[in-house]
Amino acid sequence: MPTPASAIETRDVMVVLGTRPEIVKLAGIVRLLGDAASIVHTGQHYDGNLSEIFLSQLGLPEPAVHLGIGGERRGTQIGLAVERLDGLLATRRPDAVVVQGDTNTVLAASIAANAAEVPLVHVEAGLRSYDRRMPEEHNRVVADHLADLLLSPTEVNRANLLAEGIDEDRIVVTGNTVVEAVHELLPPATERRALLDGYGVEPSAFILSTFHRPENVDDPDVLATILRELGALPLPVVLPLHPRTMASIDAQGLGSLLAPLRVVEPIGYREFLSLGAEAALLISDSGGVQEETSVYKRPLIVVRRSTERPEVIGTFAERVLPGPAIGDLARSWLDTLADLHDRLADIPSPYGDGTASKRSVAAMEELLHA
Repeated sequence: MPTPASAIETRDVMVVLGTRPEIVKLAGIVRLLGDAASIVHTGQHYDGNLSEIFLSQLGLPEPAVHLGIGGERRGTQIGLAVERLDGLLATRRPDAVVVQGDTNTVLAASIAANAAEVPLVHVEAGLRSYDRRMPEEHNRVVADHLADLLLSPTEVNRANLLAEGIDEDRIVVTGNTVVEAVHELLPPATERRALLDGYGVEPSAFILSTFHRPENVDDPDVLATILRELGALPLPVVLPLHPRTMASIDAQGLGSLLAPLRVVEPIGYREFLSLGAEAALLISDSGGVQEETSVYKRPLIVVRRSTERPEVIGTFAERVLPGPAIGDLARSWLDTLADLHDRLADIPSPYGDGTASKRSVAAMEELLHA
């Protein structure tokens, strides 16, 4: 029986991405597709620390096309991407368009593929927060209902899709490709410890934090509250600053609240995984970090109104709102940190066994040979 890669290598598969998480989670699929895959980068993340460095670390080729939509408002980004992808699809008829997740890029590519009547594959389908205030919720719902093949990480995600009336024949549970990405790129312990030296921190004696979601960084009072809570914690807090967050801090005059924190620019994926795996705990609003911590077994405080990843709540993660709950929960975990780390080490990740990319490509092969 042919392998997924060899069976599909004569096909033309357009992989549309535009952000750091999409690069991370599509890398294994792109490599398995081999010459069949061509990357279209929308430019939604246009900072080199959020794009080029991840392509390089994950061994991916330079994108065949750059659409250049970065820096625009959400509606403008989506409109420009749809227009430019529509023109691309009019001159080139790929066998399928592949998207991942819930970004503006995903929504635009889904609309363009549907309009061009090109089969659409949605990787990481079926996630739901049921929070309509999140732009990402609208993006993923539309993508799911337009997709011809929905690759769901977990049975929870599959159940969400079935509840919305999506045909079960369009859904395949694959696990999440983030598991293999972490296994592949997490450096060994000796390399991780050497990296910590550069940040002046010790294993399990610092906190890693990231924030970028509009609900946390666009409101000056909310952002100030989060920064104050981080600054009052009893361990050093390493804070890689997303460009959106840095711009908001500058615009709102909150720079003084960064003084107690170890602020760094966005870092590569290997470096971020290294810090996460050696941290005492993490505090973030990132969806991907919720998944990654379940692979390298560290506790995470999710600072958000809602989450589309309930599989980790109550084990690897707890969700809180901005405010004193951040510091209260962090301190309670630090009081019993060794026991907490030991307990998490024995819990398997809910996101699969690291074969999601192979399962995804096999499902694509079946779709294209139907």
